[in-house]
Amino acid sequence: MMGTIHSPVGIDITCKTWETEALLRLLLNSLDPRVAENAQEFIVYGGTGKAVRDRKSLEAIIHELTHLEPDHTLLIQSGKPVATFRTFPFFPRVLSAAAMVVPQWATWQAFNELEKKDLTMYGQATAASWAYIGAQGILQATFETMGEVADRYFNGTLAGRIVLTSGLGGMGAAQPLSVTMHGGVSIIVEVNEEKIKRRLLNNYCDVMVSSVDEAISLAREAAAKGKSFAIALLGNASDVYFECLKKGFTPDIVTDQTAAHDLVNGYVPSGLSLEQAHFLRRKKPKSYLELAAESVVGHVKSMNNFQQRGSIVFEYGNNIRGQALEHGYSDAFSFPGFISEYIRPLYCEGRGPCRWIALSGDPNDIYKIDDMILNEFSADKRTERWINFVQEKIYFYGLPARTCWLDYQERSQLGELLNHMVASGQLSAPVAITRDHSEGSTMSAPTRETENMPDGSDAVADWPILAGLLNASGGASMVSIQHGGGVGIGNSIHSGMTAVADGSLDSYEKLKRLLTIDPGLSIIRHADAGYETAKSMVDKLGIKKPL
Repeated sequence: MMGTIHSPVGIDITCKTWETEALLRLLLNSLDPRVAENAQEFIVYGGTGKAVRDRKSLEAIIHELTHLEPDHTLLIQSGKPVATFRTFPFFPRVLSAAAMVVPQWATWQAFNELEKKDLTMYGQATAASWAYIGAQGILQATFETMGEVADRYFNGTLAGRIVLTSGLGGMGAAQPLSVTMHGGVSIIVEVNEEKIKRRLLNNYCDVMVSSVDEAISLAREAAAKGKSFAIALLGNASDVYFECLKKGFTPDIVTDQTAAHDLVNGYVPSGLSLEQAHFLRRKKPKSYLELAAESVVGHVKSMNNFQQRGSIVFEYGNNIRGQALEHGYSDAFSFPGFISEYIRPLYCEGRGPCRWIALSGDPNDIYKIDDMILNEFSADKRTERWINFVQEKIYFYGLPARTCWLDYQERSQLGELLNHMVASGQLSAPVAITRDHSEGSTMSAPTRETENMPDGSDAVADWPILAGLLNASGGASMVSIQHGGGVGIGNSIHSGMTAVADGSLDSYEKLKRLLTIDPGLSIIRHADAGYETAKSMVDKLGIKKPL
């Protein structure tokens, strides 16, 4: 039996090529207990987001990857390896589909029944695509969101401002850090004390309290001094939001990042302890769902009340508004989602999430890449500010990694630059290049990435499928097509991509194609929807768009 899971490091490989070795290391890194939320259950993040179906599947995948020929492709069906076929060296080594169900059956109830029969698994986004790197993976999107809020409402800074939010899981942990980076004060409600302690250890939060009064007092004191400060409040989000309203406390900004997309497995209802929630989930899931539904309605009502009192309120992509609407609250969408309100202009420019992982395990490889980016992209002050922030704030757990929202031209250059650094020996081993699924062209989610598209194409899911097909055609090492993401079953279709810079000419050719596909298709998707900025970028960059 396999013990504690860690990725191999160094320059010795157990697979037949570095391309396959990279995928093996990314898989094992996603399941490293320093990285994953619940490694024993193969849950990486986001409620029940898993990298593999079970231990038997993990062992079989490892065996297949270590024996995979350079012209073979392994197929993964919802975390379970099902076949290997001979293809071509330029084709993906791994193709994965996770949580895909026929639309009429795309409900949590139907999905859960299939999962109980061991026929599928919930893959979240970067869990099933083996690209998870911890909170840093979503951090820049959160950072950019808070930056846009600061620019729009608070003269470019959150200094002296208080943010109330919830959830310190794999994605939610980015919230306190992003607020701190902009000089603000955050109160983050979390029902799981172990998660709070984990965030204190990695310095994402500064202090833990269990009293709403103490949290408010500390927040006001820090804000008055213009000091950045992150307060983790042990409690239930729905209860705390209501209590803050009763006490007359009105934060400057209110959002939420609990795992509300999955009310049974990811959300803890009002009035329940974590232990009570675990028990009721197992014994009486229908009763649990009823309690969670009532709680989430109250939760969203409180957020609406904050907005009426003057707070800047938005949903941070967990479908909490959709859940409240489904369970009877007609005013659930009175406040916006973060993508449509703050992030979409970046998509229209072709800017989006890109990440790279040092397969050597050596942090110095990441710092060398940081220096290269600061030098090569010195005109991009947004990127310069970001790199300087994360070098100071981010600690590496598992394989060292960096994420950065680069634009169309920068991503096109990035592959060549990284491949050259590997080929010339500047880096001690190859580098994997991947991304979040929250790219403008690779996620269709009507309550998040594609909410309120001007042409009404919110629910059109052709784009992520085209992105996945094109990535496979362009030479990606791994391509995944998935369902559900961070918004839940029935609410999104999305695709992931991973490539490897190993210093070879083949790698150079692949990267040259791949790193224009995602940003280019993002620009085309938004131009097609009617955004003038995207239309101008099509012309400016010479992207071929027939209509």
